[in-house]
Order: sequence, then structure tokens, then C-alpha cells
Amino acid sequence: MAKAFGQPTDSNRLLSSLSPALRSLLEPHLHLTRFERQSVLQYPQETIGCVVFPVGCIGSMVAVGNDDRRIEVGLFGFEGMSGASVVMGVDTSPLEVFIQVAGDGYAIDTDVFRKLLRQHDELAAHFTRYIHCLNIQTTQTALSNGQAKLEERLARWLLMCHDRVPGDRISLTHEFLSVMLGVRRAGVTVGTHLLEGKGLIRAERGIISVLDREGLEKEARGSYGVAEKEYLRLFGKDRIER
Repeated sequence: MAKAFGQPTDSNRLLSSLSPALRSLLEPHLHLTRFERQSVLQYPQETIGCVVFPVGCIGSMVAVGNDDRRIEVGLFGFEGMSGASVVMGVDTSPLEVFIQVAGDGYAIDTDVFRKLLRQHDELAAHFTRYIHCLNIQTTQTALSNGQAKLEERLARWLLMCHDRVPGDRISLTHEFLSVMLGVRRAGVTVGTHLLEGKGLIRAERGIISVLDREGLEKEARGSYGVAEKEYLRLFGKDRIER
């Protein structure tokens, strides 16, 4: 099965799906920046300084508990953006947002971005539609966390990462996966061994390779695909705004 958003390119799909007129409003303010792994884009309850449109990097939205335990609630790459709260007119968020896969992205100052959204309703509507898709993703994550088995959740998460990286190799560790899935490292080991035993992935030190994407989709048992279909309905390659 093909990746949900097509192969990653040197552009951000959310930006490239804008009409030329709307895109020209943003382009003078976009700065191509390298983001290293674990770079923090947003701290909980602190003012969001910039909005990032990934090109090669992948960002993670993480909820932080009172005991400092973390669990991922959202994921975005070349199909999306950070700073969802900014689009909704809010300066801060209880979520932490950081880079889980290093790469490039276009950054824009939050104040500049907010001003453009206020001045141009079509631009604001475009990004609000993306927030709609992101909200569906987070609700599907909550549903998966509450009802799916660990190996099903792991399959879903690997598919989501696979959608956002070139090729079939995903750079991550068991420690990182334990945060993303909100389970102990021992649970991650069990889950990866189950998927590996079915020939769906190959786990090496710091790398997981997807061997059978169609098999992973079956393993996810419906927990993957709802948000992706909605995104493609609104931002697919044939949905360039005029």
C-alpha cells in the first residue's frame, strides 16, 4: 500500500496546496531552518515564538502529566505544521512540541503569522481546515490508546511515521517509543518482537525498517487511516486552492 501523503519532497504540502496568491503572502516571512532531533518548538504554557512547516523533520505533540510522564497526542511532518494553538488565536498551550526526526522546516514568526491570518480570511480558513484534520488525528490517538492492543498501537504509530519519512527506515529508539506510546520500554520490546515475528518490520539498533506496509495496516485493525483520508480529502494533490 502507498504512503498516505505520497513520498516526502522538498516542500511542505500545507504550503504548496495554497493558491499562488495566498502563498505569496507567506513566502517573504518563511525561513528555511535545520531542526535537530529533540529540538523544542513549544514549551507547555509558554508563548509560542514561531510556527514551523516541516519539510524533512517530524514533530511530536506531547501531553505532560503532573508526575512529568509524557505521552504523544499528535504527530506532524511535511503535510502539516506546528503552532495549532496560534491558528485558533491562542498564544500558549499545555502541550510540549519537539522534533522527533531531524530535518529542515520553514519557520515564521508567530506575530507575523497571526497578523496575516487576521488580515486574510482565506488564509485563516486554509489552516483551520488543517487543525480540523489534526483534531481527528488526536481523537483517533485517544481511541487507539484506550481500546487497541499495544501491537496495534505500535503498528499505527509506525505507519504514521512511515508516511512522513523518505524510504522505509525510521530512526528511533525503544526509549523514544516508550514515550510516544506511553508504555514501559519492556512493553515496546514485546510489541516490536511481535511485529518483527510476523515479518512486518525489522528492528535494529536505533532503526526500524518497514518491510510490509500492507501487513502493518492490517495489524493496526482500523486504528489507522481515518485522519489520513480526511486530510487527503481536503489537501490531496488535486486540491490546490484557486
